[in-house]
Parts: sequence; structure tokens; C-alpha cells
Amino acid sequence: MRVGRAVTSRDEAASLIRDVGSYVGALGEVAKQVSGGVPVATALMRAGESLGAGAERPREVAATPVVDGHVIASRPQSLRERGNELLERSRDVWSTDDRHPAFDRILDELAPDEARILVMLLREGPQPSVDVRTGGPIGMVSSQLIAPGLNMVGPRAGLRYLEQVPSYLNNLFRLGLVWFSREPVREHLEYQVLEAQPDVLAALHSVKFAKVVRRSIHLTPFGEEFCKLALVDELTATSVDLPEHETPPDLDTP
Repeated sequence: MRVGRAVTSRDEAASLIRDVGSYVGALGEVAKQVSGGVPVATALMRAGESLGAGAERPREVAATPVVDGHVIASRPQSLRERGNELLERSRDVWSTDDRHPAFDRILDELAPDEARILVMLLREGPQPSVDVRTGGPIGMVSSQLIAPGLNMVGPRAGLRYLEQVPSYLNNLFRLGLVWFSREPVREHLEYQVLEAQPDVLAALHSVKFAKVVRRSIHLTPFGEEFCKLALVDELTATSVDLPEHETPPDLDTP
């Protein structure tokens, strides 16, 4: 950058020559001291102090690297600087990048099985889940949770590690891609298959009185957008036949 400016600026050229001369002189002094028995570290420290003391003006900031047209800062930016940069980008009417900047980071934080869950939810719609709680007369007054969030997401998505489904769903919820509704899916027949699964039956038979509470798993609008941009082809993303997901309420649901 400085060489480029020196071509058209006499002052910059003189400054550049002066700085290069001082650096070369400092290196020569380091070599002289080392040959005279001074430790390398000491000689380098003395040269650095000499250059710092002899500076007549603030040094030029080294050219910062550029990646994909964006300057990568050579020092940590403050929150205010980052905020100002973000606002400047928002005023760029020529920008065509309409994807959310978090999408790249989300891809790094997804397991392969989690990607399969997202694609399944996009193509097949909300999935049923059930909580098993204590029932009977006592359960009407004080019901206790026995098994939460039982579902068939693993088999339906063809996951490799079925035992990791609770962890997968927790991570997808953390990333804002899915949410857990207290309402059932519209097709109640799906619960008949789910409630006949071994883990649900085991929970029901673990106490004398038990009841099933029907719930559902949905993509968030953010999750739908992510799936369409990152996980499926354009034909699928623009299809009008994709199932609809409910929008989560303003307050988070457990």
C-alpha cells in the first residue's frame, strides 16, 4: 500500500525511504552486536527500542488481509465499531447477500443426523411427541412427569444414532431451528402409532396410573428458511406442497 502511494506522493516516497533505511540500519546493528557476543534476544530488544524512540510520527498501520472483499481487522474490534460496520452494510443498496450471516456458523454446529431431522421436518411437516405423566385420581391433583418428549423422529428421519435424538433436538432448539409446541399435530392418527412404541409403553407401564399428553415438534420460520437455503435443492425449496409449521408464541415453551 505504501509503495503504491509513494508512486504519486513525494512525501510518502521520502517517508518510505527513511523508514526502510532505519530498518536496514537496525538490522545491521543487530548483526554487529550479535557478532560481538551480545545475545540475540538482547540485540533485538535494543533494536526495537531504538526504532521506537527514533520514530518521528505514528507508524503506518500494516495492510490488513482481505477475504471475499471484506477486510479482516488486524486487532479486535470494539462492539461499537462492529455495530457501526453493520449499520454501514445495511445502507449498502447494492448488496445482494440476502442470507442470514448465522447460517454459515449453524452448518458448523450441526451433526449429520441433525441435518436429516431438519430435512424430514421440512418435507413431512410437524412431528408428534408425547409426555407420559402420572394419572388416576392423584394425577388429577398433582401429576408427575415420567417420560418427556417421546417421539419417532429418529426412525422417520433414518438417523444413524437413535439414542442421540434428545441431544439432537436440544441442539436444534438452541440454534433456533425447531420449537416444541404444547399442541398436538392436526392428524391425530399419527399418535396411535407413536403410543404403541416400546419406549412409550414402557413408560406407561412403569406406574400404576399413567396418562399421555400429546405435543408436537415444529420448525421455526428461521429453521424453515435455513433448510430451504442450505439443505435442499431449489426445486424443493420453492415447492408449494411443503407442509406448514405453526409459528412459535412470543414466549419460549419448554
